[in-house]
Parts: sequence; C-alpha cells; structure tokens
Amino acid sequence: MSYHLTVNGTATEVAVPGMRRLLDVLREDLGLTGSKEGCGEGECGACTVLIDGAVAVSCLVPVCQVDAAVITTVEGLATPTTGLSSLQQAFLETGGAQCGICTPGMLLSGQAFLDSGAEPTDDAIREAIAGNLCRCTGYTKIVEAVALAAGRRDETGA
Repeated sequence: MSYHLTVNGTATEVAVPGMRRLLDVLREDLGLTGSKEGCGEGECGACTVLIDGAVAVSCLVPVCQVDAAVITTVEGLATPTTGLSSLQQAFLETGGAQCGICTPGMLLSGQAFLDSGAEPTDDAIREAIAGNLCRCTGYTKIVEAVALAAGRRDETGA
C-alpha cells in the first residue's frame, strides 16, 4: 500500500506495509538517519519526531497511522539557506549535545516546546523534554540550550 507523507516540507509517497514503523520508513526508505533507535519501546525518546507538530516516538507509530501527516525530523530543523536552527545553535553553544543518541529527540521536543510559546522556566522545559533519556549531560545543558533559544526568540520576535 502507498502512504503519502510530507517530511521536512517535502511531499513524498512510500509503498510499504502499513504496520512498518515510521522510524524504519524514515531511516531505511527515506534515508533520514537523524532519528535513532534507542530502546525500540518508546521509553527513551531517541526516535522522537513531530507529527503534525506534536511530539511522537516514531518507533511505536505504524506508517498507516500517519498517512497524509506532516512529519518533522531533526534534519528538518536546519535549512540550506539559514543553516542551523536557533535551537541547534544553542545546543552547540551550551554543550547540550554530548554523545548524540538523545540529541535528535531533545531537539524536537525542545522545538515543540518553543513552538508552543510556553513560558520557558526550567521546570517547564524539563517537563517538555521528560520523554527523552540522556545519560551524558544530566539535562542541565539541554535546559540551558532551550532557555537560550527561547530568550533569542523573545528578543527577535521570531
């Protein structure tokens, strides 16, 4: 069966079994390897993507459930014209990215938080990234990165 997706702004069609995991479609069929398989059980957040703007763990989502959906992966945060997103830049500046396994999920959870317009308190940011496990940073640098990006957004209005 064929499924129609818009991935990182590009409309695409994939002919795969309906129960194929979105994570596998992204990595193997579309070559978007930024999303990682950590646990395969939806517990670690390494495979986090945005589906129609909402945070989702792609290892638990069959592609049949996202027909006609808009999917954003970590590759979709940066653009060829503007380069790294504000959040990606903040991760680099604060040291929020360590080994890289959790980074895509943290970035997408952080981006969803920023897009929500919520007040960027440490507690609110920690709640927003709570579905992502990190074994390297202790979360402090990641929280700092999201707060930095939120502050820049507030300064520029973008």
